[in-house]
Amino acid sequence: MDRWTVEDALEDSRCGLAVHEAVLAALRTAGPVEVHPTRTQVAYRRRRAFAWLWWPGRWLRHPTADVVLTVSLGRVDDSPRWKEVVHPTRLHWVHHLEVSTAADVDAQVAAWLREAYDRAG
Repeated sequence: MDRWTVEDALEDSRCGLAVHEAVLAALRTAGPVEVHPTRTQVAYRRRRAFAWLWWPGRWLRHPTADVVLTVSLGRVDDSPRWKEVVHPTRLHWVHHLEVSTAADVDAQVAAWLREAYDRAG
């Protein structure tokens, strides 16, 4: 049993739990996914983690989003929806998406999650 719950990680977020459910619904169309909550984030895994949901208010005084969905892709995606894209290693581009409601987890986000899911196999 995990020490932390999804509720612990997202307790201060207005829409965090609803966004988590939307992310899970999108991922379940791809196949089985492991959910690993910590005190500060929720990781979505297969063989390795490929997406994370976290509350920026834990670190920022004036966050501009209620939650952030971070997705690891094998390429840079130039969509203007990304708040930030970083390239921490040769094979990974980490994309940060600010999310305000569960409806933000739309078909485009589901496609990015599926791409990340497939790479994490």
